[in-house]
Amino acid sequence: MSGPEPEAPQGEAARRVAVRGVLAVGAAYLLWGLFPVYFKALAGVPPFEVLAHRIAWSTVFMGLLLTVLRRWDGALRQLRAPGTLKALALSAVFISLNWVIYIWAVGAGHLVEASLGYFVNPLVSVLLGVFFLKEPLSVLQRWAVGLAATGVVILMVWLGRPPWVAMALALTFAFYGLIRKRVAVDSLTGLTAEVVILLPLALAWLGWRGSQGALRYGSDPHATALLTAAGVVTAVPLLLFGAGVRKIRLSTVGLLQYSNPTMQLAIAVFAFGEPFTVAHGVAFAFIWAGIVLYTWDALRARR
Repeated sequence: MSGPEPEAPQGEAARRVAVRGVLAVGAAYLLWGLFPVYFKALAGVPPFEVLAHRIAWSTVFMGLLLTVLRRWDGALRQLRAPGTLKALALSAVFISLNWVIYIWAVGAGHLVEASLGYFVNPLVSVLLGVFFLKEPLSVLQRWAVGLAATGVVILMVWLGRPPWVAMALALTFAFYGLIRKRVAVDSLTGLTAEVVILLPLALAWLGWRGSQGALRYGSDPHATALLTAAGVVTAVPLLLFGAGVRKIRLSTVGLLQYSNPTMQLAIAVFAFGEPFTVAHGVAFAFIWAGIVLYTWDALRARR
């Protein structure tokens, strides 16, 4: 009988953990990048009905998940911390606004502008860190934010209006991230609390629309199936992200996150046929230049 296999060197074990982390986070961004396909299939359903079902079915799914994983005690212990529920109630407002704006944007043919919002979001988060957390900006980071702002201004001049979809998505998600950064709860507990807080409003809206006979749920089998899946669609990428993000460097997460809006932009142009003009190209070039500069500076600081 052969003896026990030798243990893998510590460096090899760390690499395996990092690979699993990259695969998990990469899978999360891949699923988020495919969100336009799912929400485009629901384009005939009013955005607030989609939002209400997303909240309701996410509550069901997260509750089942906490039960299966036996995490209720730990979740409730985290939520009893002073100020936690108030902070999560505020983060729930921002994430619900982000969801409904994105749902509307996909259905209304504004996915290019929505993808712009998620490209700009990390740099908006940097600014919020400066104003609210007093985090200093390096010279290169200031240039990065300035380049991105130039791109937004170029697009605003070409459109003749502010790119409000992109700005709203970037701001709501950045404020959501700011709040969640300051609340000591894990992603599973935080999302569960947020959808539970929003559930009464979602059920009230569904009840009101149902009393008018105006709901698509139940009357359209295709829409009913897609809406029922909303809880799984919402939770799975978040769980993958939460499982992987602790295994890899933050700089790696920063690089991977741009795969999401890149996929959304490609789907908008090549699958949905949304226009991508010269002005879009110039604006995105400035924004991508800002992203590259910011990422390079972050990697340099990490080293």
